[in-house]
Amino acid sequence: MTHPLEELRSSALREISEASDEQTLETVRVRYLGRSGSISAWADRMKSLSKEERPIAGKLLNETRNAVASAIQQSSDRLRATKEASELANIDISLPGTAVELGSLHPLTQMLDRGIGIFRRMGFALAEGPDVETEWHCFDALNTAPDHPARNEQDTFYLPDGRVLRTHTSTVQIRTMESTPPPIRVIAPGAAYRRDEVDATHAAQFHQIEGLYVDEDVSVADLKGTLEFFLRELFGSDSQVRFRPHYFPFTEPSFEIDVKSKALKGGEKWLEVCGCGMVHPAVFEKVNEARKDDAYDPEKWSGFAFGLGMDRLAMILFGVPDLRLFAGNDLRFLRQFA
Repeated sequence: MTHPLEELRSSALREISEASDEQTLETVRVRYLGRSGSISAWADRMKSLSKEERPIAGKLLNETRNAVASAIQQSSDRLRATKEASELANIDISLPGTAVELGSLHPLTQMLDRGIGIFRRMGFALAEGPDVETEWHCFDALNTAPDHPARNEQDTFYLPDGRVLRTHTSTVQIRTMESTPPPIRVIAPGAAYRRDEVDATHAAQFHQIEGLYVDEDVSVADLKGTLEFFLRELFGSDSQVRFRPHYFPFTEPSFEIDVKSKALKGGEKWLEVCGCGMVHPAVFEKVNEARKDDAYDPEKWSGFAFGLGMDRLAMILFGVPDLRLFAGNDLRFLRQFA
C-alpha cells in the first residue's frame, strides 16, 4: 500500500514538471513547502503518530521535502535559462557598442611624476609630512624671524589652535632631520598653501618639490650640478641655466635659478624656475635642539636645499597661460594632456 507521503511527493513532482513559468513554479512551492503547505503540515502531524509509524513517516518526510526542494531548484534554473536565452535572442549584435571614455593623469600629476622620476635617478628618496603644521616646523626651525612677513596672517593660513597650513614643503625637511641622522638625500613633493590673491599666476594652493641633501663636504658645486642636471632633463639638454644671488632665511648663500631653452615657448627668454642655497647653520642648530643631540653639527655636516614650484614648471613646460586652468576641471583643457 502506498504511503500518503509518497503520493504527495508524486503529485508535487508532477506539478513542478508542468510549471511553465516562474510565477506558477512559485505557487507550487508555496503549496507544498510554504509555512502552511502540505509537507509542512505533515511535519506538524508527526507528534500524533505512534512510535511504530514515526520513524517510517519521518524518513519519508525528509525524502519528500528534499526531492521537492531539489526539483523546484532545477526547474527554476531551467526556466531562468530559457528566459535569458529568449531575451538574448532579441539583441541585435550588429549594433555598435557603447563607447567608454578613458581618463588620464592630470597635467600637474604628470609634472610631479616626471620631476620625482628625475630626482629618484639621482638617488633622492621620497619623504612626506602633514599639510597642517606647527609654527615651529614651518618658521622657527627654518630660521624665519618672528617679524618676517610670511608669518603675517595676511600671508599664511592660521588655524584656531595656532597651527598653520604649511607655506612650503620645507617642513618635511625639518621632520626628516628630526627623525633621521645624516647623511640624508630626500625630496618632499606635495601641496603648500598661502593667502595669495587668485589670478593667472597665483593660487591659494600650489604644489612643490623641495629637496635636501646633507653630507660631509657638500658644496655649492654639488648644488649647481644637481639642479642643472634636473633642469636640462626637464627642459632639454641644450637648456641654459644661470644662478643669481638671492636671500632666503634658511639658506646661506642663497640663489634663484633661471632657465632658457629653445624648446620652450618664448625661445631665448630667461624664466625664473627655482630657489635654492646651502643650508644655514642656524637650521642645523634648531634641529639639534629638537633632537637633543649634536647629530647635525654644522662644523662637520653641510648641505643644500631647493624648492621647485611644480605648477609654474608645468605652465612653462606645457605652455599654459593661466594657472587657474589646472583647477577648472574643463575637459577641453584636460584632454590635451591625455
